[in-house]
Amino acid sequence: MPVLRAPAAPAPDSPEPGRPHYWGHRERLRQRFLTGGHAAMPEYELLELVLFNAIPRIDVKPLAKTLLATFGDLNGVIAASEHRLMQVPGATPKLYFQLRLLEAIAHRMARARVIQRSVISSWDELMRYCKTVMAYRETEQFRILFLDQKNVLIADEEQARGTVNHVPVYPREVAKRALELNATAIILVHNHPSGDPTPSRADIEMTEQIGLACEAIGVVIHDHVIVGKETDASFRSLGLL
Repeated sequence: MPVLRAPAAPAPDSPEPGRPHYWGHRERLRQRFLTGGHAAMPEYELLELVLFNAIPRIDVKPLAKTLLATFGDLNGVIAASEHRLMQVPGATPKLYFQLRLLEAIAHRMARARVIQRSVISSWDELMRYCKTVMAYRETEQFRILFLDQKNVLIADEEQARGTVNHVPVYPREVAKRALELNATAIILVHNHPSGDPTPSRADIEMTEQIGLACEAIGVVIHDHVIVGKETDASFRSLGLL
């Protein structure tokens, strides 16, 4: 009489019968992240974890690697515009939403480290915040950091957005906003999407015009920082202020 045997249990790393291989991979990756943290994980695996929430039922590792190859690194992926992201095969509107959400959380966390703090004691954090918010944008953005008489950051506002190589800024509006906030000093910050933070002649002339408008109301420009992808340029350090 034949002996009946129970079917062998699947190996711990094998997916359940009838399920695709990436189901087990997703759970293993989640557990690695929860137990070991992110430090030892390559960028494509962290991106996979994000893709899990946006794209169900497929192996997302190839897409994660394609996104990183297209946009350079994790920062570039998270900051990618909707137009460019949706040109990548496999990208979806839900993925775009997930990336915008991640970007918003990263910006909030970075801002919390600098707002209502003296810029003198937190300059490095302030520059990290500016880089987080601006370095990977595809168009120019102009921000103003407003300071009180103790050099405490009381407001951080986007003043204008522009094109890939120009952003319109109106000195009277800058001075007007400084008066509204009772600021005594400001720091100007904008990005160069090209990655090269070298000040242009237009940047220098714009800074001079804002300086004249602010001087008339007793507001000092502490610095104008141009943010690039790798390096930054300080007008004060360059002797332009």
